Amino acid sequence: MSTAHVGDLQAAAGKSVGDVLTALGSREGGLTAEEVEERRARFGRNVLAEHRVTAFGVFLRQLRNPLLILLLAAAGVAAATGQTADGGIIAAIVMLSVGLGFVNEYRTERAVAALHSNIRHEALVTRDGTQSRVAVADLVPGDVVALHVGDVVPADVRIMEEVQLECDEAILTGEAMPAPKVVDPVAPTGSSVDLPSCAFMGTVVHRGSGRAVVVGTGPATAFGGIAAGLGERQAETAFQVGLRDFSKLLVRVAALLTISIFVINVAFSRPILEALLFSLAIAIGITPQLLPVIVSVSLSTGSRRLAERRVLVKRLVTIEDLGNIQVLFTDKTGTLTEGAITFGEALDPDGQVDDALLQLGLLCNEATSDDRGTYAGNPLDVALWAAAGAAQALVGSDVHRIAALPFDHERQLASVLVADGQGAATLITKGAPEVVLSRCAAVPPRAHATVERLFADGARVVAVARRAAPGATAIEAADEKDLELCGFLTFADVPKVDAAASVATLERIGIEVKVITGDNGLVASKVCRDIRLHNRGVLTGTEIDELDDDALGGAIPDTTVFARVSPDQKARIIKVARRTGVDVAFMGDGVNDAVALHAADVGISVDSATDVAKDAADIVLLERDLGVLAEGVIEGRRTFANTLKYVLMATSSNFGNMFSAAGASLFLSFLPMLPSQILLNGLLYDIGQLAIPTDAVDPEVLARPAAWDIAFVRRFMSVFGPLSSVFDFATFFVMLEILHASHKEFRSGWFVESLATQTLVIFLIRTRRVPFFRSRPSLPMIVMPITAAVVGAALPFSPLASVLGFTALPLSFFLILLGMIGLYLVLVELAKTRFYAPSRRPVAPQRTAEDRAYQHLRRRAARFVHYHRPPGAPPAKPRGKGPRPLPRDVPGST
Repeated sequence: MSTAHVGDLQAAAGKSVGDVLTALGSREGGLTAEEVEERRARFGRNVLAEHRVTAFGVFLRQLRNPLLILLLAAAGVAAATGQTADGGIIAAIVMLSVGLGFVNEYRTERAVAALHSNIRHEALVTRDGTQSRVAVADLVPGDVVALHVGDVVPADVRIMEEVQLECDEAILTGEAMPAPKVVDPVAPTGSSVDLPSCAFMGTVVHRGSGRAVVVGTGPATAFGGIAAGLGERQAETAFQVGLRDFSKLLVRVAALLTISIFVINVAFSRPILEALLFSLAIAIGITPQLLPVIVSVSLSTGSRRLAERRVLVKRLVTIEDLGNIQVLFTDKTGTLTEGAITFGEALDPDGQVDDALLQLGLLCNEATSDDRGTYAGNPLDVALWAAAGAAQALVGSDVHRIAALPFDHERQLASVLVADGQGAATLITKGAPEVVLSRCAAVPPRAHATVERLFADGARVVAVARRAAPGATAIEAADEKDLELCGFLTFADVPKVDAAASVATLERIGIEVKVITGDNGLVASKVCRDIRLHNRGVLTGTEIDELDDDALGGAIPDTTVFARVSPDQKARIIKVARRTGVDVAFMGDGVNDAVALHAADVGISVDSATDVAKDAADIVLLERDLGVLAEGVIEGRRTFANTLKYVLMATSSNFGNMFSAAGASLFLSFLPMLPSQILLNGLLYDIGQLAIPTDAVDPEVLARPAAWDIAFVRRFMSVFGPLSSVFDFATFFVMLEILHASHKEFRSGWFVESLATQTLVIFLIRTRRVPFFRSRPSLPMIVMPITAAVVGAALPFSPLASVLGFTALPLSFFLILLGMIGLYLVLVELAKTRFYAPSRRPVAPQRTAEDRAYQHLRRRAARFVHYHRPPGAPPAKPRGKGPRPLPRDVPGST
């Protein structure tokens, strides 16, 4: 059977398991190592899309700017008409600018590829008769895979065995209800996704378990066809939309003024080609060319810092979302607690030790073991097998399992049907105590008191019950009734030693922590007390169902613990919380968390999570620790703050330069600056700003969530842009009326003044504090802007001066210039103080519910395509546990 087309899965659906295995050249024990290698060479890797980085592709993206192309064409015309030097200089400066963008974007692209290589998906595969975990990307047609609750189906497969197996296929069909799976052949109905005897890549095992043989991989899957049609275009975040809108604003204004400048120069009878080159150079100089590069460098720098802190960002732009978090909903197990669940004791309904109960717990157990005897599955079931005496509990027993009904989160129960040596059948059920007690025919008088005492002590409790089932050979959910309570199994999961410090850190940086768990409210409340998390109140899943969305929205702010909640209730809590106007993060790791992860503004999972949780998440923590998350949030805010610095720089310098150039064209009889000089000015300015991503950020900026505010940027531009332009006109006055400068001297003087003011003003704009005294920039942030200004001042005296159209300036100009720069910086500082004064401080508008809903839908659309990434180098070894100190520039640190 070929696996070149999706139609092969339809053919497999209608054949018996034996025929499918024969056609695929496989067997019950799976493929051999030699067969796997041969098929991988023939069919390729099980990858829908790989993040490939090519230098040529990155270089081509630098040439997308139509202004650059137009300028290069005009420079070519200039060279062809005799202005060879000017044309060559313009072309050289443009290519230097392109090269600068290329180097930084290429580094960023490689950083993204490195991030993807750290996120692995694995499948449990049978090869050579032995089960082992294999990277999903290494699967080939004919591989035999195991499927369990929470698994993402790794390829298009034909079901070989199933126990109550159901798959959530909404990602393909849009149907909310999971699809049951069967082993028997089913004739195709004509629909490529209506195949009950098959399961599709990217869908999720919602219930039960099974084994299947791989029929199609990679692009030859149903999902591969959809992915190929969608491409890799990602939805934009609110931050990207804001940057794009800001860039459009500047481009529109630049276009208007550029056309005006060209018309004015032509009207004054200046050469058309010269006027065109000048206008285009102004357009390129005043548009924020470096904005995408600065954003990319800031985000890639942030991603590297986050990776060092054990935080992987699946999409770089979500770093900004991470810094916006205001409320964090987190699971309890493994996040606030150690996650190392250990078996405590077996108790009868009266609370007395009953060792015989352990045998019932082991019989009703879904944990599986590999060939090394290592158990995997539900942590409570695994803990039972690790209990003292577990190995001997079933020795000599003639009880064997007939049928099983796996655990699911709706029932909160698991059941098995067993028979003894005489054939007498018994139904054993275990699960949440309140659910099991509700299924019992009669509850012993002291049972409820025993459960309440165990919960108050912080123990996790599983109730066990049974009843005779004479003649039964199969079971279903309706059989879980009229039970006899046998007792309770207790488990311990102690709080992490650093959980209290981590929660305190999150609260100190403005993030409210709430616990959302399937566990009992008393247990969760005990954990809150242990980690000193103030508990405002507890809301149970039953109580949540009684509230409409408005009432739930009103209750969420006064609730800290949401207990005994189902997956649907988790998602509803997150959605309603977002409607209240706050940015919400959810941290989870199970299949039951996937919907809530999708619903949150920022979905956070861990490297050990189920595949479906990692796929749904935006952020993956390599270490399950809220302290790591706090560091990630701080880094997200730092990255956003440094990106915003360049945006504000562009408004205070580029916008002012537009008015200066337009004004100069009105009264000067010559070009105030040659096109090549304008481009060189912009290039030096851009180089000086490349240090912004390394800059330090003030503590008060890191102490609160960050958000993009285009209205704030416009106000900033309207204040500081004209102020910059005023000093350009002051320079014009000095050059013409005091120094009586020639054309070359005028151009040289404006070049030096313009570059000095727009590079040095960063020291004031980068902080709301008094610069240097109360806010010290990073060393690169000090060196690079000053170096750019010094290079600009030295060019008129360099051997390149005549080539670039400069001439030496008198000492008196530099003395006047120093005074003007000093006055400019003082006035900017005064304007900044007034601009940020508490009574005048601009208030960032809240995004409307419609805006938030729209952006959230776009993010969810971006998560639709499930990419199997090729495995990369294994992540670094985790750091030692224990409290982590805060970064030095965070409030509360010492």
